[in-house]
Amino acid sequence: MPFIDLKSQYAALKSSVDMRIQRVLDHGQYIMGPEVKELETALATHVGVKHCITVASGTEALLIALMTLDLQPGDEVITTPFTFAATAETIVLLGGVPVFVDIEPDSCNIDARLIEAAITPRTRAIMPVSLYGQVSDMDEINVIAAKHGLAVIEDAAQSFGATYQGRKSCALSTWSATSFFPSKPLGCYGDGGALFTDDDTLAQAAREIRVHGQSQRYTHTRVGVGGRMDTLQCAIVLAKLERFDWEIDQRIAIGQRYQQLLQALPLQRLAVRADRNCVWAQFTVLLQDGAQRSAVQQALQAQGVPTAIHYPRPLHRQPAYERFAPAWALPHAEAAAERVMSLPMSADLSATQQDQVIAALRQALA
Repeated sequence: MPFIDLKSQYAALKSSVDMRIQRVLDHGQYIMGPEVKELETALATHVGVKHCITVASGTEALLIALMTLDLQPGDEVITTPFTFAATAETIVLLGGVPVFVDIEPDSCNIDARLIEAAITPRTRAIMPVSLYGQVSDMDEINVIAAKHGLAVIEDAAQSFGATYQGRKSCALSTWSATSFFPSKPLGCYGDGGALFTDDDTLAQAAREIRVHGQSQRYTHTRVGVGGRMDTLQCAIVLAKLERFDWEIDQRIAIGQRYQQLLQALPLQRLAVRADRNCVWAQFTVLLQDGAQRSAVQQALQAQGVPTAIHYPRPLHRQPAYERFAPAWALPHAEAAAERVMSLPMSADLSATQQDQVIAALRQALA
């Protein structure tokens, strides 16, 4: 059983993917070819924002968003410690300071109630992560940001396609950044990402930054990066968009079935708030502790069921970022790192496979 079934997805989309790739090979415009603009227009329409800027990766998307805000050394960005390293990495690369606040123990998303107390005169932005495919409490976060004159960057690497109070992830804040890494809800066959905003000035800055700060060829109006998403990857995402709405519906339905089947088992299921959905970039549960998780993983592996841990150590306990550990405790992030375990999940996961996962999990927990 694959952890993420990309082969079945390709089989379903083979003719469209192959046609799109061949078209790029025929015209030969591998950098900033016509598929780039076509994808940006399609994604902006899908999300419901004015601007989409494709970039080289989800990490590059976060970096460029921060660069458009002119983040300076010593500036602070409030974020979660329970996320992939890229969230804090981009802040630190610019000389900024990630300020970690704890997560909600039932959703694993940043606890919006703790954000305001972490704001200082050096705070420039808030970067919530829509973890596992469920959007964070964006309305509450936006209210706090507006009160203090801060930008909000939604790290939506795992939540593209999700909705929050009837609005789509990536249309909820100053900036939103997503990833097209192959395992994401909408993935390419390499690296890729995108930024979303309604702000004309920020969008223009991002477009310049991604091409080494050029406003026109060889006119460098700002410091930039080599941050373009290549034409082939854009073509692949365009092909995948053809059945993306179906895949999101499937992910939600499979996630709901997982939740129902897991009710009788002695583990904690993630809470999904009533005013939003979850597209389950990873279907994650919480076990009792690290020892039980290790034993359960080994038992599942013996039954042919793969698992993963997203994430085994919070960022303030990572060697590269422990110097940013705050004065306050982060008990829920630390507990989640010991307890979380992700099960096989993709739009093409069959009911038979899902039943196999549950049967193996029931046996392991017994």
